[in-house]
Amino acid sequence: MSGVPELLLLRLLDDREMYGYELVRAIREATGEAISLGEGVIYPVLHGLERNGSLRSRRRSVGGRTRVYYSATKKGRQRLAGLQDEWHRIRTGVASVLESPGHA
Repeated sequence: MSGVPELLLLRLLDDREMYGYELVRAIREATGEAISLGEGVIYPVLHGLERNGSLRSRRRSVGGRTRVYYSATKKGRQRLAGLQDEWHRIRTGVASVLESPGHA
């Protein structure tokens, strides 16, 4: 699962800005509940991506509460493209082994 949270977060935030718990729910829904990442995983990754310039955040007051919304930067979109390429390469390699007659 190494790198998967980063990939999923960047992909979701490439479409629109979202806040932390919204991202937790979106990952669960988008993966058909196959991947469920809690806030203890999501927030450290979000903070790291923000520190390295891949994300930006802004505070917004919603219903009397302050939420931190995240969005991808140009650097984040470039990182996403690299992660997607890497994921496709790995997925193809794993599929080759799983579909090979001698490895079933």
